[in-house]
Amino acid sequence: MPMWGSLGLQDSASPLMEQLTYFHDHAMLILILITTLVGYILINSASNLFINRFLLENQEIEIIWTVLPAIILVFIAMPSLRLLYLLDETNNSGVTIKTIGHQWYWSYEYSDFLNIEFDSYMLPYDIGTPSNFRLLDVDNRVAIPLNTQIRLIISAADVIHSWTIPALGVKADAIPGRLNQISFLINRPGLFYGQCSEICGANHSFMPILIESISVDSFLNWISENSESSS
Repeated sequence: MPMWGSLGLQDSASPLMEQLTYFHDHAMLILILITTLVGYILINSASNLFINRFLLENQEIEIIWTVLPAIILVFIAMPSLRLLYLLDETNNSGVTIKTIGHQWYWSYEYSDFLNIEFDSYMLPYDIGTPSNFRLLDVDNRVAIPLNTQIRLIISAADVIHSWTIPALGVKADAIPGRLNQISFLINRPGLFYGQCSEICGANHSFMPILIESISVDSFLNWISENSESSS
C-alpha cells in the first residue's frame, strides 16, 4: 500500500497491474521525449535572432509534423488496445465472489460454497490494535486463494459505489439493478487495500476494502471453518 512520500504506482500484485505499469512507463517515456524535443525547439527559437524567410509555407515540415504525431499515436494506441482487451478478458474462474455495496459497507457472498456470506465494516480506530491502518482495516477480510483466477460480480443495494483495489489494477462500478464483472489473479500473498471510489454519500470515506491473499490450503481451511460456523 502507498505510504508517505509514495508518488508512483503501487507495487503490482497481479499480471494485470504489471501490464498497466508497463504501459504507464511506456507512455511516460514517449511524453518525456516529446516534452524534451518541444522544449528544446522553443528555447532554441526564442534564444536566437535568425529568421528563415523560406519557412512561411514549407510542405516538407508540415508533412513531418503531421505524420510523426500519427506514428507516435499508433505506438501508444496499440499497447493500449491490447491492454484494454486483457482487462476485459474473463478466463475460466476458479472462485466466484459476489459483492454488494451498501451505505456504507460491503457484503460478500462466495457463490461456489454454501452458507458463506458476510458483511465487511470499517474497523473503528479506537478499538483496533496499534498496527491497524486508520480508515482501511475491516472486521471481516475477503480471503482469496493465491494464483487462482477470481471472478468478482459487483452490484449495489442503494446508490452507485465503486469496488477498487489499486495493487490489483481492478476497478468496477457497483450499480443498483446491474451486475458488473471483473476477473483477476493475485500472484503474491499479503493484504491489499482499497476504498470505494465513487462518491456515495456522507460516509463514503468509511467503507474500505481489504483482501487477504493466502495459499490454497489455507483458503480451503478458511472455507471449512466459515461453513461450519454458518451452519
